[in-house]
Amino acid sequence: METITLNTGIELPIVGTGTNTYGKENNDYQGKINGDTTELDQAISLGYRHIDTAISYRNESVIGDAVKKSKLPREEFFLTSKIPGRPEYIETTEAVHQAVADSLNALKTDYIDLYLIHHPWDNNEEIFTVWRILEEYVDKGVLKAIGVSNFNQEQLGFILERARIKPAVNQIQSNTSEWNHAIIEYCQEHGVVPEAWGPLSRIDASCRQALTEIGQRYGKTWAQVILRYQIQRGVAVIPKSHNPERQQLNIELFDFSLTEEEMTTIGHLKNKEQNN
Repeated sequence: METITLNTGIELPIVGTGTNTYGKENNDYQGKINGDTTELDQAISLGYRHIDTAISYRNESVIGDAVKKSKLPREEFFLTSKIPGRPEYIETTEAVHQAVADSLNALKTDYIDLYLIHHPWDNNEEIFTVWRILEEYVDKGVLKAIGVSNFNQEQLGFILERARIKPAVNQIQSNTSEWNHAIIEYCQEHGVVPEAWGPLSRIDASCRQALTEIGQRYGKTWAQVILRYQIQRGVAVIPKSHNPERQQLNIELFDFSLTEEEMTTIGHLKNKEQNN
């Protein structure tokens, strides 16, 4: 697995697994937590070590169970979780401390590799207050790196201009529905690693066909092509699948390279079936 170096010096595996429907009845985001670690057991056995979760997913404990069940050393894993921007988690210093403590407890670990503010809200000063508390956990070694998710240029810039510890990652949607090219470029210009959530989601038939045609040149699927596009331009990805064959394909990205022309073509793909 290739890695990308965060501005903290930490190595982030450039491909991880999303988990927002893992350990839930019917693989439904809103489903009841059933504690099933099957998908993660599969992913870990295939070589995934970068695992992305969040308080809002309600399944941090499932990730913690799978990591423990693997019997692999904790340091082999790169665990990401996220604190929501909802009042019950961020309106007081005590609430933030409790959120971090609860994440540690659920993940059954004494440190988290990357902790993100899951969504911005309409008060940059409040966001920065939360950020300063998270910086204290970096000082203690409890959070190895901190970052943000779904932040636009203005919101990220507000933190970059004031933070003692700069955001290491900005996790954003990036696919043919919304590439977010501008914020990705802004992140990279400022030493923040962009990470794509939903890299295989919201891709219509016309885009899949174009990606399939490129993939045929390399014996790769459309999904492998779009993931390769992202990592080749320095964007980490966290695809998610419940299927072990697809999980395997999603990490078989390092035995081919796209041409500059192919990269340009992919970067200009746009869904034709989007609803206005």
